[in-house]
Amino acid sequence: MNIIIMILLISFLILVHELGHLLTAKALGFKVTRFGFGLPVGPTLFKGKIGDIEILVHAFLLGGYVSFPDDEEDSNIPKDSKELFQNQPAWKRAIVLCAGVAANMLCAIVLVMFTASITHKLPTDRAIVYIKNINQAKGASVNDSGLKKGDIILKINGSEIIQPFQTNIYAKASKKHDGYISSKVYNTNLAALQKLNPDIKEAYKPLVKGDSVKLIPIKDEEPMHLSAAALMGIEKIKNDNIKLNEEQIKLRNSLQNSKNKKYYITTGEETLSDIAKALSDTRKPMVFTVKRTVNGKEEIVELKPIYANEEGLIGIERDGKRILIQTNSPLKIVTGSLQYTWINTKYTLLGLEKLITGQIPVKELRGIVAATKMGGDMIEQTGILNGILLTAIISINLAVMNLLPIPALDGGHLMFLIIEKLKGKPLDEKVTAKVSNFFFLLLIILMMVLIFNDIIAIVTKQI
Repeated sequence: MNIIIMILLISFLILVHELGHLLTAKALGFKVTRFGFGLPVGPTLFKGKIGDIEILVHAFLLGGYVSFPDDEEDSNIPKDSKELFQNQPAWKRAIVLCAGVAANMLCAIVLVMFTASITHKLPTDRAIVYIKNINQAKGASVNDSGLKKGDIILKINGSEIIQPFQTNIYAKASKKHDGYISSKVYNTNLAALQKLNPDIKEAYKPLVKGDSVKLIPIKDEEPMHLSAAALMGIEKIKNDNIKLNEEQIKLRNSLQNSKNKKYYITTGEETLSDIAKALSDTRKPMVFTVKRTVNGKEEIVELKPIYANEEGLIGIERDGKRILIQTNSPLKIVTGSLQYTWINTKYTLLGLEKLITGQIPVKELRGIVAATKMGGDMIEQTGILNGILLTAIISINLAVMNLLPIPALDGGHLMFLIIEKLKGKPLDEKVTAKVSNFFFLLLIILMMVLIFNDIIAIVTKQI
């Protein structure tokens, strides 16, 4: 039942989008021939007329369209008629093209305002993250750092911490012996080894069995610096650019667990480069900046480094107190809803940027099935109001995605319109139709890929 509710909510967003186009077009004097709710595949559930507009409801509700006389192949309307969409002033066409996006953004704000007026509060993307307890993890060093129960975590390695789970992300990214090293640290260590062992002329040639190699002191790696996007899970965390192979990992374990760390007796299979790599994969410090109250006064304290163990654990229990937007007056309902909408629009744009630049792999993208599943689960676990807030976020996503300059989307048609104005003459209809149809096919393929990703994620219990 909850999944059905979520499907209906998402269908409602698509209906709102298409109604935005329709009502704006009629208000500006455009002739509209057909309004379709759902994609024109499979059976048609309803067919009728309102005035001179044919209304169709298709079985596959997750789609919609508004048709103008230009879309009718058998239309007998003259090419220079003002009834044709293409003959309307450019500014009017631009408004109609943007109306669906505007309708989705307005819908999102209304849904958020509705929720805010009932709950008198809205969630933000921020929380006060504090230390609930300290449980020394094996191989970790939290007890030596100065961290105390009740400390509020402000930053780790200079990155602002605004959610409890971000401490886990940092610890996992900073775990000891992760098998990756930076080229900078490797080159520095290799140069230091060559200086200590001037008789070894070839860094990449296997050493003579039984030779003694002087070792450099084992030092910490450079601390990780994670971006805000990585800490929110919308950017893939990049490992350092050199990965150790199995033999180098074995050598690392042998060297770093050895009691004598000044010399290494060679086996004849390793190179000086292998030794440099083995000595470079150590541990990454995490420097916590915390706020604590001492004698009634708040203090900001930068602690001694904390090191995660091989499992990425640091031995703390942390919790968070969600920072809420209070909406207990009409003015605060409006301003709080706009703030909530902007926060989620910002993250949508940020995620889109990471997708375009390849920082989010295609296999991690989710589609309509995942949104429905997560929305249904959210409604079941936390109630319909949180489902409505998720619907508002989906509405924001629809608005942003539809503005992309991709043919077959509103942004693509807007792009054609801008090109037309720059050229000073209409574009070839057959060419634009072929381009739009091609990209529409690509969008269908992408939708199938996302559905496949969703199914895999559900089966493997990732969502």
